[in-house]
Amino acid sequence: MAVAAPSATIRSFSAAMSPSRRLRERMIVRSTGPSVVPILTNLQNTCTTPLPVLRRVADSMTADLRAGLAQEGSSDLKMILSYVDSLPTGDEKGIFYALDLGGTNFRVLRVQLGGKDKRVIDSEFEQVTIPQELMFGTSEELFDFIAMRLANFARKEGGRLHLPNGRKGEIGFTFSFPIKQTSIDSGTLIKWTKGFAVSGTAGKDVVACLNESMERQGVEMHVSALLGHLLGQGTGMMM
Repeated sequence: MAVAAPSATIRSFSAAMSPSRRLRERMIVRSTGPSVVPILTNLQNTCTTPLPVLRRVADSMTADLRAGLAQEGSSDLKMILSYVDSLPTGDEKGIFYALDLGGTNFRVLRVQLGGKDKRVIDSEFEQVTIPQELMFGTSEELFDFIAMRLANFARKEGGRLHLPNGRKGEIGFTFSFPIKQTSIDSGTLIKWTKGFAVSGTAGKDVVACLNESMERQGVEMHVSALLGHLLGQGTGMMM
């Protein structure tokens, strides 16, 4: 069996390529040649932001963030306090719930944590579509429906959560509508958006509305943390 020499193989392959492809191959070879290295090096040096400039930018942003948190209107960055003054340690163990009301759907989540060794042992979630009539109903009707579906979801737990007598389970509540948050577990509704026009809620504490509905539906939980949203503004945290 005859074996073609490497140079012959290359010539045969090159002849088989279309003229446009051979041109592209030559351009690639030329673009990565030694003469391009100084150009790329110069471009890198020119575009690199000096470290002192980066520090000044970071300091300026920090100052604007603090000013926005300290007093409304004192900064171009609109900020609101999040009231979060501590973060998880990783040692958390047990079953935790979360509720996310973000629009025409809401989601409930259950996660079992095993600390730093086992981390997330198990998690389940359910997404529920809110009936359109409730988007134009009363506050009590909407939150009772949410609490009822939360109760159904919690029943699927299978008795894995055992709390001392008199103690309720804790749930985190994400409420993606404009509110004025007043503490880690309270916030006043400013207005409904995303097609909602629920009556009897404006100016009320949305956490209190949910807690009352959970109590009516026999859900042994209470909201321990609220994550709110203020349209057109960010959230900040001062430690």
